[in-house]
Amino acid sequence: MVDAVVSIRQLEAGQKARVEELVGDDDYVHRLEELGLRSGTYLEVFRAGNPCILRTVGGKLCLRSDDRLDILVRKR
Repeated sequence: MVDAVVSIRQLEAGQKARVEELVGDDDYVHRLEELGLRSGTYLEVFRAGNPCILRTVGGKLCLRSDDRLDILVRKR
């Protein structure tokens, strides 16, 4: 069974996922892509909540919840 695509907000600490899509204002999406977070990136939720901390291959990213941006992922 294939896991559904969900918002990063639905994951708990320790869960791993693959980014499927960044949805939101172009400026926000572009900034996350510059930081290495783009479709196909694997990540782990280091800390859930607001702000959340994501661990990627390049390090950790701290993101505050914002209605203008969402990260859609597929759990691994």
